Amino acid sequence: MGLLRIMMPPKFQLLAVLAFGVAMLFLENQVQKLEESRGKLERAIARHEVREIEQRHTMGGTKDAVLDESDDVVIIYNRVPKTASTSFTNIAYDLCGKNKYHVLHINTTKNNPVMSLQDQVRFVKNVTSWKEMKPGFYHGHVAFLDFAKFGVKKKPIYINVIRDPIERLVSYYYFLRFGDDYRPGLRRRKQGDKKTFDECVSSAGSDCAAEKLWLQIPFFCGHNSECWNVGSRWALEQAKYNLINEYLLVGVTEELEDFIMMLEAALPRFFRGAAELYRTGKKSHLRKTSEKKPPTKESIAKLQQSDIWKMENELYEFALEQFQFIRAHAVREKDGELYLLAQNFFYEKIYPKMN
Repeated sequence: MGLLRIMMPPKFQLLAVLAFGVAMLFLENQVQKLEESRGKLERAIARHEVREIEQRHTMGGTKDAVLDESDDVVIIYNRVPKTASTSFTNIAYDLCGKNKYHVLHINTTKNNPVMSLQDQVRFVKNVTSWKEMKPGFYHGHVAFLDFAKFGVKKKPIYINVIRDPIERLVSYYYFLRFGDDYRPGLRRRKQGDKKTFDECVSSAGSDCAAEKLWLQIPFFCGHNSECWNVGSRWALEQAKYNLINEYLLVGVTEELEDFIMMLEAALPRFFRGAAELYRTGKKSHLRKTSEKKPPTKESIAKLQQSDIWKMENELYEFALEQFQFIRAHAVREKDGELYLLAQNFFYEKIYPKMN
């Protein structure tokens, strides 16, 4: 190539560079089209499989089947973007065959976390009556949905993970521009924008504005319109209420291994072997955002001046406090290692006496 450059006139060199650039853009566009086609094919296959199962269910093949109590369980992980959700979900996928449960991804159009009312009804019906998919682990970027208001007797078990709000926003900012090591060839929405997060903050860009922090609160708050009203104090309090009353366990990204260990202890039907897999498996830290640069103290301080950050951080600190409280009553540390406490209650004075 160097010899050709020397022999070619400057005009032809420029044309060659332009031709190479056009060719690369064409190839990149073709790769993007292939990714989109693959996604459409995967969705079509999934819809076909669902129809086949529903037809068998309608024909009565399993209509009257009674599930064992340990199998009549559904977990919903309404994952918040960029909180290590892919790393955790990969654990569920790796264990589903061995532990004999089903994993289903809730793929909403354009990743919209708010379902229409009719989709809410469909989803609740699927989750509660789809016996072939029980025990089931559902995951997706969907806001909390209160099953009780649909008249459901047995609600699913909700779990989630929350992250420091500024760290989450920084990760999402670079993810939109550079992607990650999970699907490195996929063209991202902001690809080509080389502006750093710090430069964005200093120029008051929209992608790093304080309003972009408002995500974890509405995800925990739910499908009420006020949940998505940026800066709503009511939404924050509702998110806290749901976190305490509707979720079995909410972990934090910074202590993900402890979260997994506690889930294994509480829900061994699903997570038996999860802690060991996380420590030794290849997929534990599979998804890492590329080209991510830590923000400066000045950028962090600027975001922390906003009321939105204060509210999102209040939810994060609240969740962290709850998680640490639960962990303190579930595990002990010895020689730098955490281990789970054995059963710490028993029954006595049982009457009437058995013969």
